Amino acid sequence: MTHASKLFPAEQGRFLKTLRGEHADATPIWLMRQAGRYMPEYRALRERYTMLESIHSPELSAEITMQPIEAFDLDAAIIFSDILPPLSGMGLELDFIKGVGPRLANPVRSRADIDALRTPSMTEVMEGTLGAIRLVRKELDTRGIPLIGFSGAPFTLASYAMEGGGSKSYVHAKSLMYSDPEAWDVLMSKLVTVVSDYLSAQAAAGAQALQLFDSWAGALGRLDYERYVQPYTRQVLASALATGVPVIHFSTGTGAYLESIAAAGRTAVGVDFHVPLDEAWARIGTDRVIMGNLDPVRLHAPWEVLRRGADDVLARAGGRRGHIFNVGHGILPDTPVDNVRRLVDYVHEATSR
Repeated sequence: MTHASKLFPAEQGRFLKTLRGEHADATPIWLMRQAGRYMPEYRALRERYTMLESIHSPELSAEITMQPIEAFDLDAAIIFSDILPPLSGMGLELDFIKGVGPRLANPVRSRADIDALRTPSMTEVMEGTLGAIRLVRKELDTRGIPLIGFSGAPFTLASYAMEGGGSKSYVHAKSLMYSDPEAWDVLMSKLVTVVSDYLSAQAAAGAQALQLFDSWAGALGRLDYERYVQPYTRQVLASALATGVPVIHFSTGTGAYLESIAAAGRTAVGVDFHVPLDEAWARIGTDRVIMGNLDPVRLHAPWEVLRRGADDVLARAGGRRGHIFNVGHGILPDTPVDNVRRLVDYVHEATSR
């Protein structure tokens, strides 16, 4: 199947047109973690290189970014990286441990630790990712496919920095938030500086859209989110929008306060799979672009089950402009590659107009 937008520059393709609120010839689709462990090409490369080597090498990151673009008819690429490497530049010791995940050897646990955090230029700390963006743009421009850059949001990064890895209770981060709001402000303000600088650097390097991942925002209730997180997220989103490229604000577990998520900035909003798309869209405002929201586990199901899930999302979108199809969280390992291919093609075929 020929990708219609590939006949034009990326700016005229369906992904960026949809982000601008314009009519597109079909619903655009890309998938979070579309470059990753479910692809045999990626697994083969990772047998030779560590996660950090893959991230910090412009050539490796560019190669991984292009793997799903070569395999599927996707409407956007997202640069291969991770949300945590900027923390290394702040003075935290990051590693990715096989079978465990990311770990920070020296988590932030005191006001002295917060004061010691640096806010260096991300053009130096993330030089590999910025170099990968420049490399990938050269290849993508010939195909009319845009590139997305991204960063973790201040709250999610603060939680990782304080917990030292994944968490169920976020006890260290939330305890600081509640008990020492002044120290929390210092920490979050430093992260606003770093995240804003990183997103701006990615736009300057050639990213044509930006996504802010607040993967752990769902650990909070609405009032705590509005008091302790939203003001900092608003600063980051305003800075990102000032680059002139469109911005997607994605969070998970925040269905109880989508209105507060939307109020953080006039951006496109990515929603997870816990709230039906039509309900989520009504709550954030139907004048706003929405991204989502198929349960990624559906991609493990037989095709007919997967197709029904896609049909439900598309029916709830109702053919209105402003919908970007995506999974409601990242693609999982062991996802059948053929299901990804069939889903991408099906979304295009079902929505061609």
